[in-house]
Amino acid sequence: MSETESNIRTITGEVVSNKADKSITVKVTRQVKHPLYGKVIKRSTKFHAHDEKNQCNEGDVVSLVSCRPVSKTKTWKLHEILEKTK
Repeated sequence: MSETESNIRTITGEVVSNKADKSITVKVTRQVKHPLYGKVIKRSTKFHAHDEKNQCNEGDVVSLVSCRPVSKTKTWKLHEILEKTK
């Protein structure tokens, strides 16, 4: 395994915006345990990703893969659409 392959990360999330050209915003939700009280709470992060063919719609569940920076905030690209909205 080369050094470039070890830096590739994959995340899964829901598309919340596709208004920009060739760009999507993906919300990734994770569950973490509160450090003091122990209750499981939801935390979410938004990632901007490159969608070359403009094929995603809001509500789609997608898989992203890390890549070199495409713009100031886009460092992810669309890998595949796991679930389409109806």
